[in-house]
Amino acid sequence: MSFISIFYGLFLLSVLGIYWSLAQSKLRLWTLLIASLVFYSSLQFQYIPLLLALTFINFRFGLEIGKNTSPGKHSLEWEISNEEWQFAQSDWNQRRLKLLWLGISLNVVLLLGFKYVTPFMKLILPLSANSPDSSFKLIAPLGISFFTFECIAYLVDVYRGAPAAEQFLKFATYKLFFAKLISGPITRYHNLSNQLNTLHLPTADRVAEGLWLIARGAVKKGIFADHLGIFVDLCFGNLPRAGSTDLWLATFAYGLQLYLDFNGYVDIARGSALLFGLVLPENFDFPYFSTSIADFWRRWHMTLGDWLRNYVYFPLGGSRQGLARTCWNLVTVMLIAGIWHGSAWGYVVWGAFHGIALAVHRLTDAFSDRFEYLELFWQNPIGIVVGWFLTQSMVFISWILFRLPNLQDSSVVLRHLWGYPADAQFAQKVYVEVLNMSQYQLAWVLLTIAAFMGILYAFNRSLKLEFNWPVKLVFVPLCLYAVWLLAPEGSLPYIYFDF
Repeated sequence: MSFISIFYGLFLLSVLGIYWSLAQSKLRLWTLLIASLVFYSSLQFQYIPLLLALTFINFRFGLEIGKNTSPGKHSLEWEISNEEWQFAQSDWNQRRLKLLWLGISLNVVLLLGFKYVTPFMKLILPLSANSPDSSFKLIAPLGISFFTFECIAYLVDVYRGAPAAEQFLKFATYKLFFAKLISGPITRYHNLSNQLNTLHLPTADRVAEGLWLIARGAVKKGIFADHLGIFVDLCFGNLPRAGSTDLWLATFAYGLQLYLDFNGYVDIARGSALLFGLVLPENFDFPYFSTSIADFWRRWHMTLGDWLRNYVYFPLGGSRQGLARTCWNLVTVMLIAGIWHGSAWGYVVWGAFHGIALAVHRLTDAFSDRFEYLELFWQNPIGIVVGWFLTQSMVFISWILFRLPNLQDSSVVLRHLWGYPADAQFAQKVYVEVLNMSQYQLAWVLLTIAAFMGILYAFNRSLKLEFNWPVKLVFVPLCLYAVWLLAPEGSLPYIYFDF
């Protein structure tokens, strides 16, 4: 069941009707949990037992990590000596740390197992090309990356002192909530738990905001991202025949497709959650208008960036142990981000590329601090434009590795970006028969989309203007009708399903 479908609309309305007709919070939790299982069953029924088992295991780990087994002043042994108390406290902390590492290891092994067992098996098994076993492929559960990262965050938060979940029903509802399960954003348990404790029927403006998020997300994904995806697939699927101009257009189109696809799906997730009285965190903040790679990662996939900072970067030492160690930590964090996205070497190189870029930015920052004229340069309009151009050039070129994680394919694109002629039949098939427009017209379409995003950015940041809720309600049916009318037949799958 895709978010961009009539079936999802009917499903959402049905669940909302049942959910808000119930007065007891426990019954509402059961409604959400059952609905989430039904939703996931429509996509991958076979993995429901695995997700339930993992949810229960992480719930139990949280209880054990959060359990206070050290002697307290109200225990029968409150008269023990200070030395004995310190030993008991040390044993308790060691036990909690061991449980934490065991829980983290379980989640990491699960994630790496599903993502890496297929390439590992192909590497170690001496299979011939004609052997049926050479096609072995383990299909990972949808949303497994988001699932495991949320579990790790929960266990670490409990270890750091946050209260453990006491009700399995509430924890399972949080973990399997259908709005965020397969598309993100990465959400912390305690944030959603507090909201589940204080549920109220949404006000008119909240309902309008939720419907508006769903409608605009459907436009981003169903119209813009899917149409761009057709050209991207044709171009990157025929690399020997595409020319340099085609590859540049496809690279730019893929950057826009990835953003609109991911952002659109998350908008639908956030809008759906809002109708249930739940607020999910923002995941994007106009990242293509950032003027440094560090700023880009504060505004792109923000919940992943927040997770990497809190659970990898800071534990490694962050920026507290000198400039060299800071740069090393940045590269390490981004390598982990690359591995998180997939098993192909392209993701690893992509992560290393971004890690090196972050390290170079940090070194440039430190160098600029020593020279006032350099610091002033990066703050004036010319420096801002230069910073934006360098950042976005690096980001869009790195998307080639993301779209073509096979290094042989991505290296072909990088070699053909300059001075490579296109096949005449390729131009006829792609631009005339499929797109019904020329290269020049396609370039203008991409620039128009980028300009429209710039206008929205200006309205949001500079003018602080936003539609009021009655206007949003007027646009909701218009947006949904436009998607029904203009979306390509057989919509493309959500890109982050692969991650």
